[in-house]
Amino acid sequence: MDLQGYLALWCGAFGTVALVGYGLALAGLTPAQRAVRVVGRIERVREPRHGSSQRDGIPVVVSFQDPSTGQEFTVTNDADHGERIAAAWTGREVGVRYPRGRPHAYRFVGDLWAGRRGLGWPNFAVFLIYAGLVVYAAIDWGWPWALIGFGGPWTLSGVFYVPQNARVANRRMDALTSQPPVQGRVIAVLTDTDTDADGDTMTSHTPVIRFTTHEGTSVIAYCPDGLPDPTNSYGRDVTIHYRPDDPAVFTPDLAAEPRSRSLDMTCSIVALLLGVAAVVVGAVLL
Repeated sequence: MDLQGYLALWCGAFGTVALVGYGLALAGLTPAQRAVRVVGRIERVREPRHGSSQRDGIPVVVSFQDPSTGQEFTVTNDADHGERIAAAWTGREVGVRYPRGRPHAYRFVGDLWAGRRGLGWPNFAVFLIYAGLVVYAAIDWGWPWALIGFGGPWTLSGVFYVPQNARVANRRMDALTSQPPVQGRVIAVLTDTDTDADGDTMTSHTPVIRFTTHEGTSVIAYCPDGLPDPTNSYGRDVTIHYRPDDPAVFTPDLAAEPRSRSLDMTCSIVALLLGVAAVVVGAVLL
């Protein structure tokens, strides 16, 4: 089989996957579309035990109602039930998703409506078709087409991402400085040990802080960044700047925010320029 035959086989296989996926999505039959999505509410929050693992999230009790039956369910996150809850307070709303008719198979989700159409696999199949066409063009027409083929979409995504990222960073900074900070305390340091493929052991430490907002909400949250010497931070008092409408967005080191924003913007701009350079070089070499 020649190169064109392999390309036809590649595009045919993944084209079928894409067509089936998009057809199921149009008919509303993907698992993501058939899943029930409801808003749960945290009823109780328990402090993590000092020295325990951070993998399961902050222990909480959540209640939600099945819209089809009206039955109320009260559940916990003490097992593998979706995304980890890293910030919790009584009354906080959390997303809950489960297969229709199976509320006991619930999963916690950070963004309740992300992926609601189930187009992840079809879109990935289309990307693979595009990648196959670019590789074919690079082999058959010349390698500069690879620069154009991959640099073009990279540049377009950068043009969209860089301004959006700047707006998000500015809104975050404005929110964190919109009111005076509050005092918090490190109530636990969680420890996790992992072993890599070479047998080397790696240990990570995650501080857990408690703070009370100006509105009287008691928040318990993981604090993976911003604390010096996190291993020995247990019992330390910290100053917390938080977002008033969402205390899960906070920082104990406000001075680091501009540095982090500058580094992120620099990396984004460099990535954008690399895409532009790839397209220009490819066009010049054709």
